[in-house]
Amino acid sequence: MILIVDDDKTIRMSLRLLMRSQGIEAECAASPDEALEMMRQREYDLMILDMNYSRATTGEEGLELLRKVRIFQPDTPVILFTAWGSIDLAVEGMRLGAFDFITKPFVSDLFMQRVHTALDLRARGGGRLVSQPEEGSQTRRHDVSGPAFDRCGIIGENPELLALLDTVRRIAPTDAPVLILGENGTGKELVANAIHVNSRRAKGPFVKVNLGGVSTSLFESELFGHVKGAYTGAVADRKGSFQLADKGTVFLDEIGDLDPASQVKMLRVLQEHTFQALGDSRVRHADIRTVCATNADLSAMVADRSFREDLFYRINLITLRLPALRERRDDIPLLVRHFLRTLSEANGLPVPEVSAEAMTWLAQLPYPGNIRELRNMTERALLLKGGQRLEKDDFQLLPPAASASTEKNPRHEGAPVTLEEMERQAIEEALRRFDGNLSKAALSLGITRQSLYRRMERLDIRP
Repeated sequence: MILIVDDDKTIRMSLRLLMRSQGIEAECAASPDEALEMMRQREYDLMILDMNYSRATTGEEGLELLRKVRIFQPDTPVILFTAWGSIDLAVEGMRLGAFDFITKPFVSDLFMQRVHTALDLRARGGGRLVSQPEEGSQTRRHDVSGPAFDRCGIIGENPELLALLDTVRRIAPTDAPVLILGENGTGKELVANAIHVNSRRAKGPFVKVNLGGVSTSLFESELFGHVKGAYTGAVADRKGSFQLADKGTVFLDEIGDLDPASQVKMLRVLQEHTFQALGDSRVRHADIRTVCATNADLSAMVADRSFREDLFYRINLITLRLPALRERRDDIPLLVRHFLRTLSEANGLPVPEVSAEAMTWLAQLPYPGNIRELRNMTERALLLKGGQRLEKDDFQLLPPAASASTEKNPRHEGAPVTLEEMERQAIEEALRRFDGNLSKAALSLGITRQSLYRRMERLDIRP
């Protein structure tokens, strides 16, 4: 059952009829007081609240009602809507726990899509989800390995990883936007693919966009497409990523690298689900689900105004935090055996065993490059040594530059080292290796030039 709260009788009636046409039962209230009285009598699956109930258009009445809803029915998702929308009002509503914010007039199909998303999430256990196990909770195995859930190559039995996969299983069938946080090499793209494969859009396209590699001048063309003659060199029409992802999922990697101008354009698409191809006046509809990822601290970027707050709240309805490999060392043996098996099959080689000493040594390394680094070490040992058994020394067959780095940093052999120290050492080594060339150093580290700039500034590293 849905509760619709609005002082406009026409809107109440039209929304109730719209819900009924979708097989959804709804009740209506004309004022906050009436809504509160109805909430005391029953629990609702979703509430749709207008923001203003008098001549004032500040939205404060709606925010006050939202605060009370969070007290009376904290697990019920709330969609706010108003004819007097503003960025500040939307941000404040999302901060107070609103599920979504929609401005009038609204498109019925888009409105109902958000209603169904809210109801699906409610049925699966709640509104804003963050994949972190509760403090003090007992370790348990999450049932995510059955035929109904495809891990898409995600290997591991670590409790924190299993909690994340359990969240993926619950939210994948919805159209809720997802933000995946994690260091480089932790498997953010694999998680994004798992969301798509286990969703209702699985038969649609899965389009990947590395925003860190898209220049400002090509942003609109890459994401929205262009028509012939839109600019010099545009000799034919070209579909952008959003059009290619129609009826499917678009994965926006490195969204933290977007410049301010591109952030504004991105917000419009994610908020209104419409876009215009470069050089075209037609407005196109984007029937997509968005999954974003970044290794940046978006909260800190919002605080220093380098990332738009309204865009941040638009993309992080569901937040998944991927643990670094050093936080799930119990999964390292599983990963090593998986890599050896798949790489051996791909190269036509026998699958070697790994000695206990080698596995113990591998489990103690800091892995600033996370799973990607472990895979590279395993592949290098397999191809250069091979045989029936791999020993510790076989995994230490490092390239000259990496060997020199290890000699200069004996702590790498197992002594404790902080993440900041590892990050500093990796950046300084890359800068030395490429004689201060930031582009090459960033490429070798697997990050964008902008990300490298931010890290150097934070760690006070001079090129």
